[in-house]
Amino acid sequence: MTPAMESRLPWQLGLGGLAPFLATASGMWLAPVAWQAALLMAFLAYGAVILSFLGGIHWGLVMVAPRSAEVATRGRWLASMAPSLLAWPALLVGGLAGTGLLALGFVLVMGLEQRHRRRLALPAWYLSLRWLLTLVVLACHGLVIWRLAAG
Repeated sequence: MTPAMESRLPWQLGLGGLAPFLATASGMWLAPVAWQAALLMAFLAYGAVILSFLGGIHWGLVMVAPRSAEVATRGRWLASMAPSLLAWPALLVGGLAGTGLLALGFVLVMGLEQRHRRRLALPAWYLSLRWLLTLVVLACHGLVIWRLAAG
């Protein structure tokens, strides 16, 4: 299987995974007010799941990485847990604060991946996909934050 074919399915799945973000963020603006609390909860829940999933990717990377300095490995284990530890309180606080906390989590994971891209040994297509997905996810968070701030 060629590298292009090998990365096609993750791209398709990643792009498909944007549908809940796009649907709930647009619903916050277009749906009746009575539905907005449920849409916000769905947005936050899905965001927390995806942010935790990103942490799981890094947990897996640490498990299969060649053993290097103990301190570096310890830091990578801790960093792989951080997304879940941001996602859970975001669900608890909800609303504007929870949405902002999730957005921060997505920014931090992207920053981690960019800063350590060589050491993480990620496939070439992965960071391109992650950039696109993160930009759309953050745009959706921006729409939800704007809606919540607008009242």
